[in-house]
Amino acid sequence: MQSANSKIRIALIGAGGMGNGDVQDALAVGGVELVAAADIYQGRLDRIKEVHGAHVFTTRDYREILTRSDVDAVIIATPDHWHARISIDALNAGKDVYCEKPMIQTIDEGRPVIDAHKKSGRIFQVGSQYASALSFIKINQLLKSGAIGELNMVEAWLDRNTAMGAWQYSIAPDASPQTVDWDRFLGHAPKRAFEPIRLFRWRNYQDYGTAVAGDLYVHLLTGIHTATESLGPNRIYSTGGLRYWNDGRDVPDTMFAVIEYPKSPSHPEFTFAMRVNFKSSEPQEQFGFKFVGSEGTILTDVRSVTLSKRPRAEEPGYTIDTFAKDQQTAFLRGYRKQYPWREQTVDTLDSTGEQRWVSSRDAHRDHVRNFINAVRARKPHFEDSTFGFRAAGPALLCNTSYFEKRICTWDANAMIAG
Repeated sequence: MQSANSKIRIALIGAGGMGNGDVQDALAVGGVELVAAADIYQGRLDRIKEVHGAHVFTTRDYREILTRSDVDAVIIATPDHWHARISIDALNAGKDVYCEKPMIQTIDEGRPVIDAHKKSGRIFQVGSQYASALSFIKINQLLKSGAIGELNMVEAWLDRNTAMGAWQYSIAPDASPQTVDWDRFLGHAPKRAFEPIRLFRWRNYQDYGTAVAGDLYVHLLTGIHTATESLGPNRIYSTGGLRYWNDGRDVPDTMFAVIEYPKSPSHPEFTFAMRVNFKSSEPQEQFGFKFVGSEGTILTDVRSVTLSKRPRAEEPGYTIDTFAKDQQTAFLRGYRKQYPWREQTVDTLDSTGEQRWVSSRDAHRDHVRNFINAVRARKPHFEDSTFGFRAAGPALLCNTSYFEKRICTWDANAMIAG
């Protein structure tokens, strides 16, 4: 066990935008040192040395990172099709692992990652920051307290209206077979001639990424699983299309999913609806969740939580105008017997209430901090390989549903059990 004052030595595997952001957040925790980095594009390795110093060891082969005795933990921020392989190799090498979401690219990769994690005894955390967002922890408390009655539906949306938001990332001017290890990038993906757009915009292609569902739905699923303590849904349907970004990508830019969650000890049966639109009419990214219950709603945009109470009416009301007059009289006699007339006063007026909580915390930075603290204390965060699979599995099935135009079923317990 490392002491509370010991320095955590980390290595980065995949030095793109997300990986560099993870490193910055890790270094901000304090007591953390970047000692090595791996990437298949030389320009990013050069940039690592420019930012963090010439002493940082760099390589195009991540396996060289895993053999180093001065590396305690690795951050895996590669394209999705490398997540499982590198995670397993790192765990087998005795390294603690922070793997960016989604944990896997395909369903059949889930069980091997879980097995490697359990066998290794190392810290493994998936990088979906909503598991550390104070908003979802607060919502969990509100749901447990019955603040909105019985949960029956959740809606979530993440809409964008910018080129960067739609993954139109910049392509390095010097990208060539000399500066890029193309074969290593492809890995087990289909072989093809050098095409730099596929490297720098890999999220746009099924061969390397996981489309809208794996990149963004998995965040929404992480949030709802944190809030409800759900193990996962049982029925999944997703639809959408490529509506605007016709740039050669083979994944949709608009998706809508309807997911059914069965009753469990932690929550009643409810429906979850998710939406992502990469050409929204809104001027900036729109994100939110709406938890709908029998007596109120909860809204969150991650940085704030708003609880709106809507007490149920004490009587249901009636629609008897089309009945004959004698039937109206008979109905009202029975109705008032069941619901005695109450004279309305100031005290009996229907009332609604609203409470709002706001957090200034950065969920992503908190999530990386939670990983570093887990490495130091040897106490894992709950977003481990099992949690990661339970979030990634339904997200990936949204892709299956979309591409195969069918409803998919999912049994979280059966999949975890192998």
